[in-house]
Amino acid sequence: MDFFKKAEAIKDELIEIRRDIHENPELGFEEYRTSQKIKDFLDKEGIPYKTVANTGVCALIEGGAVSKDNIKTIALRGDIDALPLKDNKSCIYSSKVEGKMHACGHDAHTTILLGAAKILNSIKSELKGNVKLLFEPAEETVGGARYMIKEGVLEEPYVDAVIGLHVSENIEAGKIGIKKDVFNAASNPFTIKVKGKGGHGAHPEHTIDPVLIASNIIVTLQSVVSREIPPVYPAVITVGSIHGGTAQNIIPEEVEIKGIMRTMTAEHREYVKKRLVEISKGIATSLRGEVEIDIEESYPCLYNDDNMVELLKTTALPVVGKENIINLQHPSMGVESFAYFSMERPAVFYFLGSANFEKGINHPAHSNLFDIDEKCIPIGVAIQCNTAFEYLTRE
Repeated sequence: MDFFKKAEAIKDELIEIRRDIHENPELGFEEYRTSQKIKDFLDKEGIPYKTVANTGVCALIEGGAVSKDNIKTIALRGDIDALPLKDNKSCIYSSKVEGKMHACGHDAHTTILLGAAKILNSIKSELKGNVKLLFEPAEETVGGARYMIKEGVLEEPYVDAVIGLHVSENIEAGKIGIKKDVFNAASNPFTIKVKGKGGHGAHPEHTIDPVLIASNIIVTLQSVVSREIPPVYPAVITVGSIHGGTAQNIIPEEVEIKGIMRTMTAEHREYVKKRLVEISKGIATSLRGEVEIDIEESYPCLYNDDNMVELLKTTALPVVGKENIINLQHPSMGVESFAYFSMERPAVFYFLGSANFEKGINHPAHSNLFDIDEKCIPIGVAIQCNTAFEYLTRE
């Protein structure tokens, strides 16, 4: 079945949807207009759905060629939220909402999922299983996927596998990037409050200097990655914020350090968290101070299932060609809430090329000039459809 031809036939409709969503961005758990637009589209196509995770949507296409002995269900996911960023692009579909922008391509992800829904629903009598459609809110903030999972989107009917994608400004439109095993890092934001005893900067002997303690903690934390994690495993400890003090000649009572940890295995994730606590407490104690430590449990690692990766490579072949399937060598240190789905079911996540270097469409995600080459939209639709169809029809 030529899904790319079907996707090209509705390309204009999909571009209109994408541009409308792009013009009207909404932040996490505020996506009421976007959610309603999704529901209106599903209503028009006769696809049943329910509201989940406040502004998320879970829809179901029931296959008509289902064997009662082996009913499979595959889920396709698209995230729907935007970012708190001013859109500085000069084009007819720039954001109309001040300070909000689809700067990460979620408008394209939503559109691609709607396109796949339309096509798969049109051939549902030929589907040997079910397709769930997961429109995820708040991917950029708290990870709407985990709330959707808690509300049972992977059950009734039981989901056997999940597919997700993300547009990439680093890959030319017409190509995809994929890899087995770990695709995205796990994240643990942290806050360390260093407490000392304030006083005059000219008389440090009467104080317990939290600035000095904080400085030692920051420097020593870098030794965890360079000297305690094997060099073949990527890991990052970044301190992005330091606050303390009010004047040059005053030693403050407290300094606050904030940062992130990124790791690629569950073992290293636990190890780095443990060492952050040990180092911070040890240095603070040795320098007569105290620390309060808060480590957040943010997104886990995103794991790609080997069999699902091979399936997607096969189903992408007729859409983009073998020469346009890039086997990525390294995982991304960025995080992705699709990881929550990948922790629950066999999953595959890939980068959909959206850049056009000749036209200058290659600004980084989360920047105020981000855009996509819209020719990637029917490509994404076709790959999603073909992968879902083949998964349900294979023995």
